[in-house]
Amino acid sequence: MDAAPAYAPMSLADLGAHLAGASDDDHRWRLLAEFLEEFRWAPPGERLHLLSAAPPSTQDRRWDVLLAALAEHLAAREGRAAPAWADGKILEQFWFPFNTDAARVDAFVHAPAAFRSRGVFLAARELEVA
Repeated sequence: MDAAPAYAPMSLADLGAHLAGASDDDHRWRLLAEFLEEFRWAPPGERLHLLSAAPPSTQDRRWDVLLAALAEHLAAREGRAAPAWADGKILEQFWFPFNTDAARVDAFVHAPAAFRSRGVFLAARELEVA
């Protein structure tokens, strides 16, 4: 009998590949939540490795920039700089993924710096996994 492969947490590159194949934004947000949960449970010494490889294009510039912002944000929480592949990824027009009046105000006030500086306005609480 073949042994089951060892578990490996999803990397940001894996997430990018999954996002490219996602059918809609609801599916993309579920995939992002799964990545964040796996990142949270990864041993601290392995977390930066999950961010190191550049993700493939998601076929949506907004999501590509969101991944760069996420890599910078998570690396900063680990006391490190963003991976080099994330440099220069910025939207020319602001994006509010949750586009209601209340969500826009919340995101404008509470978006982490890595997201704001790239034009992605997402409240920090949207990155929390239950």
